[in-house]
Formats: sequence, structure tokens, C-alpha cells
Amino acid sequence: MLLYDVIRRGAAEYPDRTALIFRDAPITYAQLAAQVNLLASALQKRGIEKRDSIAVLLPNCPQFTFAYFAATAIGATCVPANPLLKSAELEHIWSDSDVKVVITATPLLPTAQATIQALGRTIEVISISDRAETPENIPTLSEVMAEGSPAFVEVDSILEDDPAVCIYTSGTTGRPKGALLSHKNLTANCWQISKALDFHADDNFLCVLPLFHSFAATVCQNTALYCGAKSTILEQFHPARVLETVAKHNVTIFCGVPAMYGALLQLPADYPVDLSSVRFAVSGGAPMPVALLQAYEQRFNTVLLEGDGPTECSPVTCVNPPVGARKPGSVGLPITGVEMKIFDENDNELPIDEVGEIVVRGDNIMLGYRNEPEETAEAMKNGWYHTGDLGKMDSDGYFFIVDRKKDMIITGGLNVYPREIEEVLYTHPAIADAAVIGIPDKSKGEEAMAVVVLKPDTQVTGRDLTAYCRERLANYKVPKKVVFRDALPRGGTGKVVKRLLRKEMEMEGTIARS
Repeated sequence: MLLYDVIRRGAAEYPDRTALIFRDAPITYAQLAAQVNLLASALQKRGIEKRDSIAVLLPNCPQFTFAYFAATAIGATCVPANPLLKSAELEHIWSDSDVKVVITATPLLPTAQATIQALGRTIEVISISDRAETPENIPTLSEVMAEGSPAFVEVDSILEDDPAVCIYTSGTTGRPKGALLSHKNLTANCWQISKALDFHADDNFLCVLPLFHSFAATVCQNTALYCGAKSTILEQFHPARVLETVAKHNVTIFCGVPAMYGALLQLPADYPVDLSSVRFAVSGGAPMPVALLQAYEQRFNTVLLEGDGPTECSPVTCVNPPVGARKPGSVGLPITGVEMKIFDENDNELPIDEVGEIVVRGDNIMLGYRNEPEETAEAMKNGWYHTGDLGKMDSDGYFFIVDRKKDMIITGGLNVYPREIEEVLYTHPAIADAAVIGIPDKSKGEEAMAVVVLKPDTQVTGRDLTAYCRERLANYKVPKKVVFRDALPRGGTGKVVKRLLRKEMEMEGTIARS
């Protein structure tokens, strides 16, 4: 199955059913197919061919979906990117993927044009904005689509194993790498997810997560359309706006990251809430603190299922089941068609409850990293994708992520997992946000340092928090230092960017430069 077949099937089997809702306006499956076909055929006329790359630099909007599926319909590769990236960051992505066309919006044109100028070659730019808002030398998406045909686009040579999307990883350990995801990877993951979570045509997915990220693109967009369901798109996350949209459009599936659920909990206790339409919420993209999960479920009376999966896995690999045992702190069971194991440093399988690296295989695993054969070989050793996550599996087959392999702190020869300390900090009534990083120590090599954000109108000292941790953790795990901040740096999906946090603290002189 090709990604484009999802659009083709929707238009043929349920053309009048709503596919997308944006700013309260519905778009049917027939209308969605027509828009995709117009853009796909227009791009063909402009010389875009199979294996060419099309960059999409947009916030959440229907035009993102049009561009995403139009690119893949003609065998091109869609290269989405965070619209908050700077020109220097985009330069590597667009150079590495050799983009031929950039689809963006007028407010983002200065960044796009600066990037293209730095690359020193011609790349066509198309703006989704109105003609009145767009410079004369830039064609608008409407003008380009007027050149196309609403008929189905046929490209016989596209295969399931051809690349469809290239998503650049966050680059926490260096420059971003482009994970090449095939049509088969993405459609397989849609099927796997829909089976694991019992999604169906009557569902309405809230799409407030950024579509440039694999979580939203696969779950809130692709899987919703794969199931013949609808996706309600919001441009940005605002707690009040989210609750209003859920109630107004009878959202049944709410996908978010822990930071979003935490923000909803900060609403006043008497704030009106109606989540009665929601069958369950799903959390991914970052570790979900157990205390936060329990507080959310208690306040909003909504089941919250934690799952996981890296971009390289399309991305979902596991989730707590909607029916059966749910284990707080666990990322659940492998979904249908996905195998997961725990390996040691020599790729030997470890027994139950022993910590090692989580490895995965299945039809959803990427083709590889674009232009990175050595990185690909390292990640895909012995036929298993090595996630870089340290975890363990219990006797029931549930997986628990202990921490990122590269985030682990070794103090006096003992392993300390930052997430374990963070979980303890989140249980303190004054803590709104927390991150733990390693800092140099002359005698022990490294020590843990906690960086915390307090809830409004609360007071606590670093000594208080150290004592709190000492009551709950072995002494060698207790943070040596506690630093207070107004906010933590987060990426597009709400995950704390510890590399950036460390850099900020080095610049402040809080910790020594590495």
C-alpha cells in the first residue's frame, strides 16, 4: 500500500465523510483528494520527479496535509521541518535532502530565502498565503494548484519500499540525521496503531501536536485518514482553546506530550471542562512522569495511555493497551507487528527486569539515514534498530524506559538514570517541571544536578529538595546541586532539550564548560 492510496480510498469509498476540520470548517475526503491531486499534478508539470525532495515549512494547517500527500503521490519525498528553525539549521536539512521546492507561508519567507541564498542554488518557493500577502515574485499555492488537474495522479513506478518522507531527528547528539521512511513503513505503522488502539471511522483525532513531527503526522494525520476518521487541526497549543475544541467537535482521541497535559493541569480548579467525548488520551514524544499521569486522570476523568517510539520507527512501537492492564511508568506492550527486546552492549538479549538498550524490528523501521551509511549500519546492527533508550521488560512483557543511553550519568562507577530522579522531583507539590543532567565532579567523575521550575505561589529551597530526594533515593542518586529556573528549553514536541539546557547553564556560569 502507498500513502497516496489512503487518499484514493477515502475519495472512492466515503467521499462525503469529513476528513479534516480546521477553524471549524470541514473538508471532506473528496475535497481533500481533489486538493492533493491538483497540487500533485501541478508539481509534476513544474518538473518534480520521483525521488526529488519537497520541503514543507508550515505550521499546522490543511495545506500541510495537501503538500505531504501530494509529494508522496508523485513519488517525491516530503521533507517537513519545524517552522521555528533558523536559517542555519534549515541549511543542513535542505542541503542534505537536496530539496527542489519549498512550500511555506509568507511570514516564513525571510527564513526560507536566507536559507536558499546560503545554499547558493535555485530552489522554487511557493507560499500558501494570499496573493495580497505574498511578494510578486513568489507564486501562491492557489496559483500553482490552478495549473493542476483534479484527476487521480498515476505514477506506476512507485514502490512500497520507496522513500515517502524524510524527517530529520532533533540532533541532540550532533547535527540532525534524515530518517527515510518508506510508504510501507508509514502505512504499516498506521495499521499497527489502529489495531493496537482500536481506532475506527467514528473517531475524531485532535491534531494540536506539530505535524512536522512524526507523532502527529503518523497518528493524528495518517492513521486518522487510514481509518476513515477525521482529524481536527489546531495551529498551536493553548489549554483553553484545546478544551473548547474538544467539546465543540466531540473529539474522541486526544494525542499530546507530557508538557501539554501538565499545562492543562495548571488551569484553575473551577475552569469549565467537558471531556466526555474523549475515549482516551495518548501521550508520547517524551517520558510521562507517573505523578503527572495520575493527576491528569484524576482531575479530568480520562484514561491516559502512554506509548513510545522514535522517528526512525515511523514512529510508534509500543503503547499501554486501552483494554487490559495499564502500568503507570511503562510505555506498554509492543504493538501488533513490532518486536522489541532488551540487548546488552554486545547485542545479547537480557533477562527480565535487567536494564539494557531497547531494540526494535518490524515493517515500520526506517530505510536508513539519508547520506549516512555508517550511522545507518550502526543503528541497524544485526537487523534490529537500536533506539538508544535504556530500558527493561517485566514478566508481563511491558517495557519501561529508564533513560536515554547518552543521558545516563556515571558517578563513582555507578549508573544513575536522570529520569528516576525526575520522577521523584515531580511528586513534590512545589515542582512544575524538572530535568536532571550530569555535571563534572573531580572525585566521582560525574554528579547529578537538578534544574527545576516551581509552580506559581510556591516556595522551596534547594536544600529542601535535596532532603526530599534523599528520603526516596539512594545517596549516590541524590542531586549534588539544585538550580531554579523560570522555564526549561523544550523542542517542538515538548521534550526538554538537555543539550541546550547544558549550553545555557555553561553560558551562565552555573556549570563548568565541557
